[in-house]
Amino acid sequence: MHHLTILSYIVWDPMKEIIRGIQPPVWYSVLFALGFIIGYQIMVHIFKKEGKDPLNVDTLTVYMVLATIIGARLGHLLFYEPDRFFADPLMFFRTWEGGLASHGAVPLILLALFLYRNYLITAGGFPPLKFKKQKKAGQSYLWIVDRIVITIALAAVFIRMGNFVNSEIVGKPTDSDYGVVFGRVAEMYFEDGINGVDRAEASKGLSTEKLAAGIMPVDIYVTFEGTSSTEQQIRAKLEREFKPMLTRYPVNEHYQEPLGKPLNYELTPNGRQWAATIHTYGIVRHPAQLYESATSLILFLILLGLWFRYKEKTPEGLLFGTFLIWQFGFRFFHEIFKENQVAFEEAMTYNMGQILSIPLVLIGCFVLIRSVVISKEKE
Repeated sequence: MHHLTILSYIVWDPMKEIIRGIQPPVWYSVLFALGFIIGYQIMVHIFKKEGKDPLNVDTLTVYMVLATIIGARLGHLLFYEPDRFFADPLMFFRTWEGGLASHGAVPLILLALFLYRNYLITAGGFPPLKFKKQKKAGQSYLWIVDRIVITIALAAVFIRMGNFVNSEIVGKPTDSDYGVVFGRVAEMYFEDGINGVDRAEASKGLSTEKLAAGIMPVDIYVTFEGTSSTEQQIRAKLEREFKPMLTRYPVNEHYQEPLGKPLNYELTPNGRQWAATIHTYGIVRHPAQLYESATSLILFLILLGLWFRYKEKTPEGLLFGTFLIWQFGFRFFHEIFKENQVAFEEAMTYNMGQILSIPLVLIGCFVLIRSVVISKEKE
């Protein structure tokens, strides 16, 4: 055992629900929506400042929301689960199973902006969608894309924060005392998978010992429902159900319960309930979601700052090229700290997120260079 002098890690165990016991709304949904709501206000301000009709922002927002959700969902299924998707296309609609990929949102957003720029689309009758050629006056394609990426960068900030709240898209183990133990996973499986559990709460362990670098003490406080169970029955349940659950997937992705030893716990009466404090160990991981959120926030401030400087004189492609290079250049880097999303990535030199980022960075370089060259020719 290694002696622990400074506890630098945190145990992260938020509720997904804003109000406990009430499934909707959940923090991820609220944060996702908040990105679009604030982005809407920013776009209205930009349209007004540049003398465009702010009512166009309503239409633009509908295009963006649909393109983001549909594109991200399709992107995940095509890039990460193609076999399952082609065998069962209806899984596209089973969004509760999870799975969104920002790389998939990019091409559909660009297509949606092309349609917004060039067509008036109406719904109803047959065919259900009718397309009429009608360009938006004073809004070139690159003018629109340049300004929309400001809001996309902001949305990425909130989406990655939502992933952090959900304890998903987690980072690799840090193998050090620094990082995050995603404690909510065990809490969820205890509460949902073991009969009689009222509530489970993970926190930093009071112990000053650690198993190894990056394997830190975690205490899980569990309360049991009702008063019908005896002390002996609760102790038997702890050994029979809690110990195995701590060592099985997916809980063992975040906890390292010592094998071959009895469960280390204390059982005490808590009013009319029993309460147990389980002493175990958590795996300290990189908060990769926060890394991405932070770099997206910096990008948002850079893009917004460039727009404030140039406004209607912003060289076309400047913001779009900067966005692609920064966002997906850092995405390539962030993937180094993230766990692979699917098993087939384990055999790859670069994972899917990195491979998909490369062409987007190259496109960004082309757009940015083109923007600079054209801007200098106009001087």
